[in-house]
Amino acid sequence: MSSTLPTGAVDERRLFAGDTGSFELPLRQLLVRLLRGPYLDGVAEPRLWQLVLDRRAEISAYVAEIFLELEVDANRKIALLSPVDLEAAHTTAIAPRRALKREETLLALRLRLLLERHAGSGTDAVISREAAREILLEHRTPGDTDDKKLEENTDASLTRLLNLKLILPTELTDEYKVSGALALALPFAGIEEIPDYIKAIERVGVDDTEEFDLETEEL
Repeated sequence: MSSTLPTGAVDERRLFAGDTGSFELPLRQLLVRLLRGPYLDGVAEPRLWQLVLDRRAEISAYVAEIFLELEVDANRKIALLSPVDLEAAHTTAIAPRRALKREETLLALRLRLLLERHAGSGTDAVISREAAREILLEHRTPGDTDDKKLEENTDASLTRLLNLKLILPTELTDEYKVSGALALALPFAGIEEIPDYIKAIERVGVDDTEEFDLETEEL
């Protein structure tokens, strides 16, 4: 059967001159939203979340063409795109991504543990600036007594995690909600692996330019 439209009819999928896309506008908007990142929060955006669930196979097929995969956490209602691990030319992430620094990584890992402790409790995992500072103080390298640097690292780490939307602002000053996206950003096979990973990072020297290639890289 011919797919030619009747004379005078308008194909609503054609959104601009030369448009050869086959997806309708809402699905295209969702793809842009996912590609822009860092993730989609289904609680905050229920309409887009339902569209992810309804069109999951099509979205997955589309992003696979550019070496990305769709990850969906149905319990936390989080969806995001992540690069596939493929050793071949021209398959790296589309945009360069800056890995997390030592303190940012340590804080993210501790927050991942906090998130796990709140799973199924019906309460949000929250972190204050003071608590974040205490975490970094706990993991400060032996002999480091530079309190000014500790304060700077605390603010810088919180800012980076905020920019990645791994923590979210709350109504209270200097208090943040830990996003459920952190569970996908740090996809450990078992939560019991995290303490050993933290210990390994603690053994890294004091050079704060050291970076760690976790999947939290800009998400």
